[in-house]
Amino acid sequence: MSQAFNAERTQRLCDFLSNSPSPWHATQSMATRLEQGGFERLEEKADWQLSPGKRYYVTRNDSSIIAFQLPVQGLSSLRMIGAHTDSPGLRLKPEATQRSAGWLQLGVQVYGGVLLAPWFDRDLGLAGRVHVRHADGRLTSVLLNVARPIATIPSLAIHLDRDVNAGRAINPQTQMAPVLMQSDGVDLDALLGGWLEEEHGLEDVEVVDFELGFYDVQPSAVVGIQSELIASARLDNLLSCFIGLEALLACDGEQGALLVANDHEEVGSASACGAQGPFLADVLKRLNAQVGKGSDESLIQLIQSSLMISCDNAHALHPNFRDKHDERHGPLINGGPVIKVNASQRYATNSVTGALFRDVCKEANVPVQAFVTRADMGCGSTIGPITATQVGVPTIDVGVPQWAMHSIRETAGTHDINHLTRALTLFLNRPTLA
Repeated sequence: MSQAFNAERTQRLCDFLSNSPSPWHATQSMATRLEQGGFERLEEKADWQLSPGKRYYVTRNDSSIIAFQLPVQGLSSLRMIGAHTDSPGLRLKPEATQRSAGWLQLGVQVYGGVLLAPWFDRDLGLAGRVHVRHADGRLTSVLLNVARPIATIPSLAIHLDRDVNAGRAINPQTQMAPVLMQSDGVDLDALLGGWLEEEHGLEDVEVVDFELGFYDVQPSAVVGIQSELIASARLDNLLSCFIGLEALLACDGEQGALLVANDHEEVGSASACGAQGPFLADVLKRLNAQVGKGSDESLIQLIQSSLMISCDNAHALHPNFRDKHDERHGPLINGGPVIKVNASQRYATNSVTGALFRDVCKEANVPVQAFVTRADMGCGSTIGPITATQVGVPTIDVGVPQWAMHSIRETAGTHDINHLTRALTLFLNRPTLA
């Protein structure tokens, strides 16, 4: 197992997670690495002039990104990898300033299916996107990352709630407003002004709007006696974004390849930049028009000759909760990528796409596992079924096994990072998709 551990790749992952506290920061981090790898930025509002053999990327809403490489010899198929940039968390309300017992707090709304209990007693920073008006009237957007402990959500002492360990509901409206400072006068606008000046040197600007969320500033860490585990915030699903990016940058460039990382998966993907929106379809139409045959018929042919591997983490078998898994479908951490199957199409895998991925893993000498939810439990979903529905591309759902999904701090296996990267790199290099 130790041979599968790649310390340099793990460090790159930790750096990526640290630099990506919000979907906007994650997209910026990916764009930076793509440009370092020779990818050229495109703008959706501009005309595209694409050349065979070149590499490009484009963003939408600054929180979703698509990167692609074009083969030298005509575009007849695409090897696609899909992931998402967002993670469950606590986002600020528009009028967030509130006070209680002499403390400044900020009101939050829940984004996605958050596991709330682990958010208590954490050191919280704040990150996201802010729109400001300058003195000359210009509106600009800037990324903000207050990467130090500026807030906490304190637990109630057990002496005041003796039954807490028997289980109690958590009310995010009344019990989860982070505490920032003792103050009767400071408000959020004043704080934002100071942070914008501190991070960007912006003075004399008016905050017009924002999309900001709290996050745990504790750094990612390699954990375990033999460095078997990585623990971090936002492994779901920045781990898949990172692995897909590593594979795309490492592939030989001979085949048509595409990486898409959508925002808003955790809240249903129904947005212009989400998987339920037209972002991927728009890019595919432009690719077909520029370097394909250009007709509606050839677009369908291109899509049906392609394959999407939707990458989103899977539920690993938990040593303390073994009964939560089907006894024959409990993926092991560091046991290889997981094929996710659901008869009700909550995952997009079918026998055709599943067989192809198993073949890829065999060729890459990578172990492979399968996950099916217990028949008496509900099942989550991914961008896979949504992308397959919207675009029509044959799709499989896979992912790295992890513990504590949707917690403020999640855990995955260090060896699985390399397992899935190797499989996806081979997939992108494969001459055929049969």
